[in-house]
Amino acid sequence: MTSPTSRPASPIDVEDVRERVNAALAGFMDGQSALLGKISPRLAPAADALRDFLLDGGKRLRPAFCYWGWRGAGGPAGGDGIAHAAAALELLQASALVHDDLMDRSDTRRGLPSVHRRFEALHRESGWRGDREQYGASAAVLLGDLLLIWCDELFLRSGLEPAAVLSAKPVFDLMRTEVMVGQYLDVLEPVAGDSADAGALERAQTVLHYKSAKYTIERPLQIGALLAGAGPGLVEAYGAFGLPLGEAFQLRDDLLGVFGDPAVTGKPAGDDLREGKRTLLVAHAMRGLSAADARHLDERLGAPDLATEEVTRLRALVERSGAPGLVERRIEELMRQALGALEAAPLADEQAREVLLALAEAATVRKY
Repeated sequence: MTSPTSRPASPIDVEDVRERVNAALAGFMDGQSALLGKISPRLAPAADALRDFLLDGGKRLRPAFCYWGWRGAGGPAGGDGIAHAAAALELLQASALVHDDLMDRSDTRRGLPSVHRRFEALHRESGWRGDREQYGASAAVLLGDLLLIWCDELFLRSGLEPAAVLSAKPVFDLMRTEVMVGQYLDVLEPVAGDSADAGALERAQTVLHYKSAKYTIERPLQIGALLAGAGPGLVEAYGAFGLPLGEAFQLRDDLLGVFGDPAVTGKPAGDDLREGKRTLLVAHAMRGLSAADARHLDERLGAPDLATEEVTRLRALVERSGAPGLVERRIEELMRQALGALEAAPLADEQAREVLLALAEAATVRKY
């Protein structure tokens, strides 16, 4: 595998895309905030929360893969249309994160209060009547839904040729279905799955594919390609590159969710253990532990009363199981597959190949 420092993406390659996507999001939110203000001045806190959530300096990974998928298919470097279409993916991501934080009862996102906690605080500080937690949850559901509506609006009104948008729309819609059903399967597993049975690994793999891997890299690449008029050969090649890379990205995230430094992740240490996430890392850990230790991990994972000291003990169990090493080796294997597919892909722009390589390394070579 190429060293992560040997072929870095230049600031022109990556930062320019991020800035263009940020500008597209800011402009879009200007219009949507004005619309909400016309409906009612009481919507100002909602508009402010959505603007803050969208413009908080995220990595913009999905728009970057969409843009360079476009460029690899021969799409021109300039123009606002592709930046707006790619920015729509950030609205979808924001929608998923608002709902995900609520379902996981997360207090923070990127070091800031999660949306439901922000509205709980608004309720408390305003001295309103009723249940503030219910109000926060209701606000998060509705604002997450609003972001989902807006992602469709921004995509369809990107300014690109209508025929190109129509060509990419089925994959855009498929991506949204995949991430929602992947999220549902993720919610289902802790309550209906048996972590010790033979199907646990397969179920974790299914969640990995649909909740994250396809949605993070494969589908954004393919959407960018279709917007540029790519044929089925390149769309398929992007799948061969994007799916294993997306899986490697999520496996790295799973390691960070258990062993990550809060200063890096923006989440409390061991947050995935508190949230009870049944990841592939956890499925491997269950198989590598003694029956008693696996049962203890299974019973305490996501427990409401899980204290910091016990998170540390559960983390030690996961480490002792050998699962982190298995996951690291799987990441390396997936990266070999992805980079081999990228090398063979029939790209129309060699700069796109170089930047996609750098993005692949940035997405998966993250330390914890």
